[in-house]
Amino acid sequence: MSGLLAGKRVLVTGVLTEASIAFHAARIAQLEGAEVVLTGFGRLSLIERTAGLLPKPAPVVELDVTDPAHLDGLADRLREHVDGLDGVVHSIAYGPPGAFHFLDGTWQDVSSAVHVSAYSLKSLTTACLPLLEPRGGSVVGVTFDATVAWPKYDWMGVAKAALESTSRYLARDLGPRGIRCNLVAAGPLRSMAAKSIPGFSELADDWHTRAPAGWDLTDPDPAARGIVALLSDLFPRTTGEIVHVDGGAHMMGA
Repeated sequence: MSGLLAGKRVLVTGVLTEASIAFHAARIAQLEGAEVVLTGFGRLSLIERTAGLLPKPAPVVELDVTDPAHLDGLADRLREHVDGLDGVVHSIAYGPPGAFHFLDGTWQDVSSAVHVSAYSLKSLTTACLPLLEPRGGSVVGVTFDATVAWPKYDWMGVAKAALESTSRYLARDLGPRGIRCNLVAAGPLRSMAAKSIPGFSELADDWHTRAPAGWDLTDPDPAARGIVALLSDLFPRTTGEIVHVDGGAHMMGA
C-alpha cells in the first residue's frame, strides 16, 4: 500500500455530512492509505450514512466530548476497530445562540462554547493517549483564525483563541512523548456548522476579495488536505503550529 498515510490508523471526529471538513479529511486519509474510525454524537444514523459514502465504509463510535464516561471508555471502544492510533483529527465546535452576542452572552453560554470547542481538544487527546503511545503520533485540530475580532463571531472567537492556546500547551506537554499537535485555520465554508452562525454570509462573502489565492466557500478539500499533510510524516518536527488554509486572507491588511 502506498500513500502519505500508508499503514496509519486515524480517528476523525466531527463528521456529519459530506460538506464537512472532517468528512473530506477522512476521505483523503483513506485514499492515502489510512485506516479510519469516526466518532459521532446525537445524529448517529446520519453520521453512519455519511460514513458509508467514504471510499471505504468506516466504523462510527459514539462520543460526547463533554461526557466523562464516554471519554473514559473511548480507548476500549476504539480497540474494537483498531489496535492503536497514529493520528487524531479534532473537528468539533459548538456555541449556543447566546455565544454569538458578546455583551449579552452569559457564562453558561460561554462555558459551553469553550468546553466543546476548546477544552475538548485536551480531553479527546488524553482519552486517546493509551492508543497513541508508545509509538506517538499527530493530533490535528480545526480552527478559525482567532488573532482578530470577527463580526458576529463573538464568544466563539474567544473559544477558538482558547483552542489555539490549548493546542500549544498540548504540543509542549506531549512533544517529549512523540506526539505532535497542530491546527489548520480554515477559511469559511458553507457547512451545517455555518448555519448556526448569525451573519455568516456577510463574513464569508468578504473572502472573495480578501483571499489573493482565491477561496471557494463550497470546497472543503483544501483544508482537508492540510489536515492530512499534518497527519503524515512530512512534518516530523512541526508542533504547536497553526497552518492557514484560507487562500491567504489572514495575511491581508484590507
